[in-house]
Amino acid sequence: MLEIGTGWGALAIRAAARGATVRSVTLSQEQADLARERVAAAGFADRVEVELCDYRAVAGEYDAVVSVEMIEAVGWRYWPAYFETIDRVLARGGRVAIQAITMADHRMRATRDGQTWITKYIFPGGFLPSVEALDRASRPTTSLRLRSAAGFGAHYAETLRRWDRAFAARAENVERLGFDGDFRRMWHFYLEYCRAGFAASYIDVHQLLLTREES
Repeated sequence: MLEIGTGWGALAIRAAARGATVRSVTLSQEQADLARERVAAAGFADRVEVELCDYRAVAGEYDAVVSVEMIEAVGWRYWPAYFETIDRVLARGGRVAIQAITMADHRMRATRDGQTWITKYIFPGGFLPSVEALDRASRPTTSLRLRSAAGFGAHYAETLRRWDRAFAARAENVERLGFDGDFRRMWHFYLEYCRAGFAASYIDVHQLLLTREES
């Protein structure tokens, strides 16, 4: 299994526990270091390889490709290259699972060339796709086809509420790490801003399944 975007290692560990051999790639040295520590502590260093690597440089062949909330950072201009890379490394009969924060297609088109508070302060260069846009991006130059899309935005609203509550409860710990009151207020606003978006269905989160259209 190839994982595009390591995060902090949790998915790779879960996959290894279920029997998968995993290669996980990230551009973050901090993520790579911590993920390797967690993989080793879980006893899966022989099944999981975490590599500092641009996903476009990945070689080999994989029965499955997974990517969780990484495509939002790719930028809409590079979605074709993202899918072309996956198409190139996916084995015959393989499957692709992508989790993405999404918005409705008409909203995505309206905000594509603008700037929001999130893109200015939290995720510079980030952009939320629509399910339809990802389907369109994958079709012209790859054999990948969207098979299903499951949304669960209401669950994410509750997740963000819990994250914000846990963050507030550890304010002193955050301060000891060197983050001042301005940062803590901004992070609280960010979590609540996103929670409201999911609760109001302005944004959503989808798990997408793609397979190759075999000739």
